[in-house]
Amino acid sequence: MRLIRLLSLYLAIALGANPALAADIATLDALRDGDMKKLNLHADPAPAPQATFTLETGGTASLADWRGKYVLVNFWATWCAPCRKEMPSLAALQAEFGGDGFEVLTLATGRNTPAGIDRFFAETGIDNLPRHADPKQALAREMAVLGLPVSVLIDPEGREIGRLIGDADWHSDSARALVAALLGRPPS
Repeated sequence: MRLIRLLSLYLAIALGANPALAADIATLDALRDGDMKKLNLHADPAPAPQATFTLETGGTASLADWRGKYVLVNFWATWCAPCRKEMPSLAALQAEFGGDGFEVLTLATGRNTPAGIDRFFAETGIDNLPRHADPKQALAREMAVLGLPVSVLIDPEGREIGRLIGDADWHSDSARALVAALLGRPPS
């Protein structure tokens, strides 16, 4: 049954269906398996808050700066064991899909020193994810992030379309199929 759903999705894309319509909630829901069953998809997406956070370069930004692409915002902390567990799969997802249409945006939330963030990334072997921070938890508070890790999927219009609480394998077949469907292309 899952294969039939995947084939119908890719057939629709191949025949020129609008990728945004092809990746509707029902289609995405059918692709959820394993850890992705924890991904709560929103039928009525709401605009994401626009609180600012600190860029790894020292400036500030808001989620509005990523409009025009799908963004997986991952709230994490250096002291968080589940964050350490899932970070390599987020890096693999970014390596496969990152670009003009999709990006993994990591935000170290709360008390995480720049040196501690650098050490975390070095210890986990991550070199392709941003080291942004939300030190005062302004964005995390506005997005009702109560524990870590939390990953929030934002659409190109800046609306929250999904949320996963806890760690997950973000490079699983299911996660990759979801991102591919959002981007209107078959998974590689």
